[in-house]
Amino acid sequence: QAQVVESGGGLVQPGGSLRLSCVHPGITYGRSAVGWYRQAPGKKREWVAGMTAVGSTYYADSVKGRVTISRDIAEKKVYLQLNNLKPEDTAVYYCNQGDWRSVLTGNFRDWGQGTQVTVSA
Repeated sequence: QAQVVESGGGLVQPGGSLRLSCVHPGITYGRSAVGWYRQAPGKKREWVAGMTAVGSTYYADSVKGRVTISRDIAEKKVYLQLNNLKPEDTAVYYCNQGDWRSVLTGNFRDWGQGTQVTVSA
C-alpha cells in the first residue's frame, strides 16, 4: 500500500524559506480537500493550511501571509511554501487529505512520518 511521504524540511535561519512537498496516494480530483499540519515538541498537532476540493485556500492565523498551500492533483502532491520563517515555526510538518471537515479538524487515522522543520540562528 502506497504511503504518505512528506519531504523538504530542514534547518533554516529565521527569515528563511522552505518548500515542503507531500505525496499522498489518496488525493482524488474533485473530491479531495488537502491540509498541512504541524506538531512542535510537547504540543498537540495543529492545523496550518488547507485547500478545499475546489481550490479555495485557508490558513491558520499564526502563518497567514507567510505560507502558501498548493497542489498537483495529477501527481497526487501537495506543497507548502514557507516564507519568513520564525523559530516558533519549528515542528514536524504533516499533510493529509479527505473531506473538508476532516482536513480542518485533522481527524485522520493514518499519518505519514512528517518532515522536520527547524528554524534557528
